[in-house]
Amino acid sequence: MPSALPDGLPAPLDGSLPASAVAEGLPADGRPGRPFGFYVHVPYCASRCGYCDFNTYTAAELGGGASQAGYADDAVAEIRLARRVLGDADRPVETVFFGGGTPTLLPAADLGRMLAAIRDEFGLAPGAEVTTEANPESVDPAYLAELREAGFTRLSFGMQSARTHVLQVLDRHHTPGRAQECVAEARAAGFEHINLDLIYGTPGETDADWQASLDAVLAAEPDHVSAYALIIEDGTRIATRIRRGELPAPDDDVLADRYLMADEALTAGGLGWYEVSNWAADGAARCRHNELYWTGADWWGAGPGAHSHVGGVRWWNVKHPKAYAERLRAAESPAHGRELLGDEDRRVERILLELRLKDGCPLSLLKEQGLAAAEHAVAEGLLDPAKFADRHAVLTLKGRLLADAVVRDLVD
Repeated sequence: MPSALPDGLPAPLDGSLPASAVAEGLPADGRPGRPFGFYVHVPYCASRCGYCDFNTYTAAELGGGASQAGYADDAVAEIRLARRVLGDADRPVETVFFGGGTPTLLPAADLGRMLAAIRDEFGLAPGAEVTTEANPESVDPAYLAELREAGFTRLSFGMQSARTHVLQVLDRHHTPGRAQECVAEARAAGFEHINLDLIYGTPGETDADWQASLDAVLAAEPDHVSAYALIIEDGTRIATRIRRGELPAPDDDVLADRYLMADEALTAGGLGWYEVSNWAADGAARCRHNELYWTGADWWGAGPGAHSHVGGVRWWNVKHPKAYAERLRAAESPAHGRELLGDEDRRVERILLELRLKDGCPLSLLKEQGLAAAEHAVAEGLLDPAKFADRHAVLTLKGRLLADAVVRDLVD
């Protein structure tokens, strides 16, 4: 089952935000405005993957009162609500990301209509990045061409593995090789920027299986690869199978070895790391939308269960598509709850996120105990000593393997 939302503070029915939060991201006193993006959550899947605990629904789980056919209308209503809440100030959208679920289960025209609503209400910044996630089996050349015509600039395909038996454990239903075909079809449709997602550490996956997946990715020549360790989430099918003893749990040492294999292969293939789990061919190939999250910018998340952040206010929508649709059709905000981030909250979040980036985080964010921990991390080979001398904490390759532990020490 999808994970639960926090309660937080009550969210106003009209979705209003403190005036100070809205103004914080706008240009003032000679400084530029904060980057602003849009996330659109499409909560539908043809089937549920065994490892997934995202807020998604298959047709059997959806129930009455919500439908894929009417979803674009509801999302457009929230986009228009966002314009009213944020006021008339000029704030063009720099990145748009359609995630899920499987956004490409909807007609390409629906995705285009939601993008057009963002463009009409806010405008898109010159060179805006517009991404959609896609499952390999959910698109064909005509669909991809329609997305490109609608203004999408980037695609992210969920490949996960090149091995049939690994895909079966993950409950993925595409054929090995289809993701690589999608890259070629996307290039033919005019997409310059294409990501392939991989998962490592699946029960039953061998080093040879993982190497085959890396080789297949590099042969497809995307300009971006994301590689994530399998995380066993409570309530998922794979967690149940591990608990029953049907599958072995992922081994931390194996996960570390697979990460090293990935970094070596992707680096040799011309892709450089810029975030612990992400590699890109160059600066233009980086996922600018994710960079917006990682650097504390502002974004509006539309859709059931979507999270937003504007000027230190974070809020999240009701989870079920039926409840989401009912709120909007009653001219109410779909927000379920929110929290106001204080200075200390924002400092900690900057460390948590920026330390994972190739540029690291400034030492000025660290308190006395955290700075002492950083000095120890340098001595242990976890932080780059040259960057430390330049007053930045930057993870070494060894540090990337232990990133979560390093972060915990530095936030004190």
